Amino acid sequence: MSDKERLGFEEALKKLEAIVEKLNDQDISLEESVALYEEGIKLSKICSETLESAALKIEQIDQKNGKEAN
Repeated sequence: MSDKERLGFEEALKKLEAIVEKLNDQDISLEESVALYEEGIKLSKICSETLESAALKIEQIDQKNGKEAN
């Protein structure tokens, strides 16, 4: 997935949840499971990076306004 195709947090999370559901399906092939797992890892990274960025931004806002970050 290129930077141009980066998904928003909500969309990435929704796709990740759908992958988890598919992986829980017992009628899925090994090849499809591996492909879904790989896609899930990429989506998980997008979600994680987005959350980290949001947390940093909140911390910066709090510091700018004289509040201690938790």
